[in-house]
Amino acid sequence: MHSSLQDIPSITSESLPRLTMTQMIEVDRLMMEEFGIQLIQMMENAGRNLADMAQAMLDGEILDRPLLVLAGRGNNGGGGLVAARHLANRGAEVQVVLARAIEQFQDAPAHQLDILLAMGVSIMEAGDGWELPSADLIIDALIGYGLVDHPRGTTASLIQLANSHPAPILSLDAPSGLNVTTGQQCHPCIQADATLTLALPKAGLFASPDVVGELYLADISAPPILFEALDITLPPIFTSSPILRIAL
Repeated sequence: MHSSLQDIPSITSESLPRLTMTQMIEVDRLMMEEFGIQLIQMMENAGRNLADMAQAMLDGEILDRPLLVLAGRGNNGGGGLVAARHLANRGAEVQVVLARAIEQFQDAPAHQLDILLAMGVSIMEAGDGWELPSADLIIDALIGYGLVDHPRGTTASLIQLANSHPAPILSLDAPSGLNVTTGQQCHPCIQADATLTLALPKAGLFASPDVVGELYLADISAPPILFEALDITLPPIFTSSPILRIAL
């Protein structure tokens, strides 16, 4: 765990391959089907690194700090829920805001949500006319790399509320509302202060630095040999840390 952002080692963007959404879907498939690394394991790795990143953004001081986690019902939201668990265990005052009703969560994200409910972590379902409570940091885990259209409904409202909130925003994998292949900013789109992307950076992140903020990369335990199926030769990159700052 890094006590501050300054402690996180850097890697140059030129040394890293850049993935499209289609390639990232294939990475996830290969991890599960060819290597037996299950979704719940990837989600745990992503969420723990996200919690570490959040703590580093607060200079290591999270005891009794109010933190907001905005979670969609997909796998990106599941990673945010894992981070919420770790941060709550470390003494932060975590509040989780769901973009959908609790009963609409399924599979691994529902499992993560059940853990938080058993822990007594504050869980709120966003609604019309709703406002975000005060916080020292907002974690955006609404939409992951699978964005296909403009955010709508409660998700869109939460993005707008987050952007107008005074707290800094940390996005998981990509700012919600950003097309990770093209870099197109849908409407609305999270304006992150930092983005923690997973496995390898996505191509679209480099096209929209104004909404990505500082870019970091986290290890979700994808074996380097896996990328050979994508015609990518990748040496071990997480030799010094499970989180790296991507120097542009």
